[in-house]
Amino acid sequence: MSHINVVVAGASGKMGSEALQMIDYQPDLTLVGCVDINHTGKKVSDIEGLPNSDVLFYDDINLCFEEVSADVLIDLTNPKAGYKHTKAAILHGVRPVVGTTGFSSEQIKELTELAKEKQIGGIIAPNFAMGAVLMMQFSKWAAKFFPDVEIIEKHHDQKVDAPSGTAIKTAELIQENRPTKKQGHPEEEEFISGARGAEFDGMRIHSVRLPGLVAHQEVTFAGPGENLTIKHDSFHRESFMSGIKFAIDHVINMTELIYGLEHLMLD
Repeated sequence: MSHINVVVAGASGKMGSEALQMIDYQPDLTLVGCVDINHTGKKVSDIEGLPNSDVLFYDDINLCFEEVSADVLIDLTNPKAGYKHTKAAILHGVRPVVGTTGFSSEQIKELTELAKEKQIGGIIAPNFAMGAVLMMQFSKWAAKFFPDVEIIEKHHDQKVDAPSGTAIKTAELIQENRPTKKQGHPEEEEFISGARGAEFDGMRIHSVRLPGLVAHQEVTFAGPGENLTIKHDSFHRESFMSGIKFAIDHVINMTELIYGLEHLMLD
């Protein structure tokens, strides 16, 4: 497919507005619809800071898909809306590219099976920054040699889910190469609940929420006399756009939904 029509859900948010700018700069992408409950019936050009476009905002994604011809949905909303949008996209024959985190394993399984049934390609990715994907893969590799590990993820204070999808995905990848091991002293005691962070398969995950941050994660491994820290920082939401474009280019030719950008990068 040489030209791709795109709908963006969450289009007026910080990530969504960045996606609109990306689409505006790409000659092979055309914005055909926006889904956002805050601006129903308005044009994109009516919203300050967004591209000069006559494309309309909808509050009903099904109505959007019925009125415009879309090839791809970019969803950058929240877990509840993202699940509904992804399911609607698959049912309408639109390929979802989803950067929303917080899906349950049951939801991912359901959407994967539905996409397989409909022969529709799609991707749900905890993180579209390519550097972050590499950070996760390097961590998976390191876990084979350093089973003692802790994850610290830092995000802006408007993020509603914790730990982040990236941290959970990192822990799952580490788990594949690391035998289950409960870390810390066997008689360890928290004087303030949560002081040691969340526990996942014996390792610890810590979430930091502060204004001014975007998306940051470090994975620290330790062994006798040494430690190894693998770190990634997104200082601007622009960092996610190259991965979104990369995903769009691939899902057009796919017939299944996958979870994680690494399946495309390492193919």
